[in-house]
Amino acid sequence: MSRPTRLSMLAAASMLATITPPATALAANSVTVYYATTWTTANIHYAPTGGTWTTVPGFTMDETACTGWKKKTIDLGTATGLKAAFNNGSGTWDNNSGNDYTIGTGIVRVSGGQVSSGDPCAPAEPGNKATVFYYTKTRAWTNAYIHYQPAGGAWTTAPGLRMDEAACADWAKETVDIGTAAQLKAAFNNGSGTWDNNGGSDYTIGLGVTTVKDGVVTANATAPCTPQTPDTTPPSAPASLTATATGTTIRLSWSEATDDVGVTGYKISRSKGSSAPVPLTTGTNTVYTDAGLDPQSTYTYTVTAVDAAGNESAASDSASARTGDAPTPVPGSPLGGDPREDSIYFVMTARFNDGDASNNRGGSQHVKSGNAANDDPMFRGDFKGLIDKLDYIKGLGFSAIWITPVVLNRSDYDFHGYHGWDFYRVDPRLESPEATYQDLINKAHAKGIKIYQDVVYNHSSRWGAKGLFVPPVWGERDAEWRWLYSKKVEGKQYNPLDEHQGDDPEMTAAENAKAKGRPYNGDLWHTTAPAGSTCPKFGEANGQKSPEGHTIRHCQWPSPTTGMFPAQYYHQCWIGNWEGSDSKSCWLHDDLADFNTESKAVQDYLIDVYNKYIDMGVDGFRIDTAVHISRLMWNRRFLPAIQQHAQAVHGDKAKDFYVFGEVAAFVHDKWNRGSVNHSAQFYTWKERKEYDADDAKAVVEQYDYENLMGTAGQPTTDNAFLRGNDYHAPDRSKFSGMNVIDMRMHMNFGQASNAFWNGKDSDDSYNDATYNTVYVDSHDYGPNKSTVRYAEGTEAWAENMALMWTFRGIPTLYYGSEIEFQKGKTIDCGPTCPLATTGRAYYGTHLAGTVTAADFGVVTEATGAVATTLAQPLARHVQRLNQIRHAVPALQKGQYSTDGVTGTMAFKRRYTSGSVDSYALVTVSDGATFTGILNGTYVDVVTGQSATVSNGTLTVAAPGKGNARIYVRAVSGRPAPVKIGTAGPYLK
Repeated sequence: MSRPTRLSMLAAASMLATITPPATALAANSVTVYYATTWTTANIHYAPTGGTWTTVPGFTMDETACTGWKKKTIDLGTATGLKAAFNNGSGTWDNNSGNDYTIGTGIVRVSGGQVSSGDPCAPAEPGNKATVFYYTKTRAWTNAYIHYQPAGGAWTTAPGLRMDEAACADWAKETVDIGTAAQLKAAFNNGSGTWDNNGGSDYTIGLGVTTVKDGVVTANATAPCTPQTPDTTPPSAPASLTATATGTTIRLSWSEATDDVGVTGYKISRSKGSSAPVPLTTGTNTVYTDAGLDPQSTYTYTVTAVDAAGNESAASDSASARTGDAPTPVPGSPLGGDPREDSIYFVMTARFNDGDASNNRGGSQHVKSGNAANDDPMFRGDFKGLIDKLDYIKGLGFSAIWITPVVLNRSDYDFHGYHGWDFYRVDPRLESPEATYQDLINKAHAKGIKIYQDVVYNHSSRWGAKGLFVPPVWGERDAEWRWLYSKKVEGKQYNPLDEHQGDDPEMTAAENAKAKGRPYNGDLWHTTAPAGSTCPKFGEANGQKSPEGHTIRHCQWPSPTTGMFPAQYYHQCWIGNWEGSDSKSCWLHDDLADFNTESKAVQDYLIDVYNKYIDMGVDGFRIDTAVHISRLMWNRRFLPAIQQHAQAVHGDKAKDFYVFGEVAAFVHDKWNRGSVNHSAQFYTWKERKEYDADDAKAVVEQYDYENLMGTAGQPTTDNAFLRGNDYHAPDRSKFSGMNVIDMRMHMNFGQASNAFWNGKDSDDSYNDATYNTVYVDSHDYGPNKSTVRYAEGTEAWAENMALMWTFRGIPTLYYGSEIEFQKGKTIDCGPTCPLATTGRAYYGTHLAGTVTAADFGVVTEATGAVATTLAQPLARHVQRLNQIRHAVPALQKGQYSTDGVTGTMAFKRRYTSGSVDSYALVTVSDGATFTGILNGTYVDVVTGQSATVSNGTLTVAAPGKGNARIYVRAVSGRPAPVKIGTAGPYLK
């Protein structure tokens, strides 16, 4: 009998016979039902087998049982059982998901949707019992279930037994009888589909008392709910503190302190000369790097240890060091060379590989996100880790690395790098001594690898941009908000390495939990409006409440419409139409304060900022959110500034400085919903008329003019196409200076053939599509604007790769795709789920061990996990594709044509320059016939098979999905083409 609503229950009541409550004396057939619940009142509504249902809501289970259980004894008469449902008398039901509970005779207990026998309130009998305490606080579960299997026995029915015995705050408890078994396997869940199964391995638990906390099993444990004697003993003072200066960085180290319970962290006190000490905080590491100090200054430090009870040790002996001169950066120099000769490996630096644990930071969302439970801080990878694995990337065959933004970020969840605050400074969570950003550039260049830096011109973080404008915001350390706002310390500045440790004695445990992980923000907030504030009603309640239920004040949170951000520096509106003009002059999100890029002050700031990184020798810029800035501002201000400065500093090599923009168009069509101003190819062209000298007026004029011209009025070119079989010098005179990510191919890569034909259809509208950046998926989206990492199968991946590495454009691979890393996982869910479950998971576990690359795509030695990674099918596939592409200029820089070619993905390519004449016939997966081609001898560089063409025709059999045939024509006076690389799982 199903009871989906309280109303249906009441309607049914009038049709049911009244059942007289059973007498106290038990009849021949009876059942005593124990029901596990937290309800104050519980009713049992039942129908004996063959009988009628009681009147809603049934009988109160009013006999006293034991904590967490309600009890009712029922006279069944001649019936052999009953159907039952339970309710709290106020409309909340448990009817076993509409199936009701089937209960027999005797003593029965109902818990967590499961019916079993036995008296849960009976004194425990001697036997094999396991008492399990499970820590629920990290996961914020209100209910916990244990699903278990005694050794040699069967698993309970999911979700298992509700852990409903009274325990204490943050712990759930259950004692289970495992018969003669000596241990059990267990997994835990919240009853609503969220599980903790120890990463798929389940937990092994023995007899006696066991605690399971954040993935750690402690056998023969002290019950966590046993009253404890308060810990009043402080840890020992840290010993052997040393301070060593290198330039303007001082590195501290000390010996571990001891404590009768355990040290939970350290506090550092720093003073400069005779100035008052400044508190710094660190985690449990016994090293600390204090960077960006004043040159030629003496700093003195002491360290104290803190335990979980908040006891703080005596201070260590002091240690001092004097900084040297500010280091003069050793400028790098770009490698130069046509960017089409490269393939690109895209890494999120903070998630790639961890080379220095001392700069790992979890931030304020560490626990909420679930990252803490996985010991996976958001900032985990770093430049040292990337430097350590340059040979892995080179061994795959990549000669360029695109890295996420490096500038100092400032937001709650900023590991990705797109929330820049101090654009002049590299984020210290990425750097280490001897592994600075400059070190990465130089060491990559030493291996022949270029560095493409992701840059943001469109926006800063929500807190503005240091050196341009930082908005004063309201804040107060009152009863509502003191967890959010740091105590002000004179002279102290934001440093994301210095995180709150959740140990402020002035705050409650709940407030400390919310404060933990937050860097210092006393430089931002003010209780009264400071001089220069442009935000009216400063600190007045605005009628809104935060998610915590606190009163929100005017000028507390960033907004373009409140006056917090002056129009001289920031735009003043929210985007309303993503394909409208406001998408170029309004805010995307409250995390992203939108620069007024039509303002000279902003232009000068951004140009000066990025000149610094050009000076360091980066090889190119990937431009984030390029579409949200008018093309006119790129053409008039930013792109000329990049080229002029790069060439002034680095000479002719800078002519190859590769700029590729994200002009996001998440459609399958040639033009973005018919809007040229929002289409990727539009940004590859210079302006074709003059506009007002005032930039703010000019961008409106330009937008309206191009909108009026429409898609039919846009320039076209054959720069990417052969003329017959002939390569021709491309006309780049109208090139804007910005290449683009091929959004149309990206959106269509659900199937390689769709990407090919859609890409070809757009190629006359790019200035030169051979410079397009081509990828399948990224840190934002998969094909078709999918929110998960590509999961169409290994063969489909192999086919996509074969197309990308042979067709026009620069092939680009998102980290880990070479092993289908995190396939099918949500790419990004912010702090609402653990990073380990997303497409931005940490990759370093797959890179453990050593690797040596002798050349691009050639690994001479690999050990450990990285050897296993390199042996995976797609890793081997991309290695060989890179070897082939590096060796065949036509595949790098050639124009192409499908004229006279039949085949699903088949084309001819040619590149000529000086003595180089590279001509190739390509078919991917399927067979093809090439007619009207050049006569001569051809060699398939995949198989080594040769063919002689004398009548302008060559027919190639289908090589199979993910495979390719690449016939390269021999040229007189040049080395004959040969088989390249070793046959693999797909190229064979």
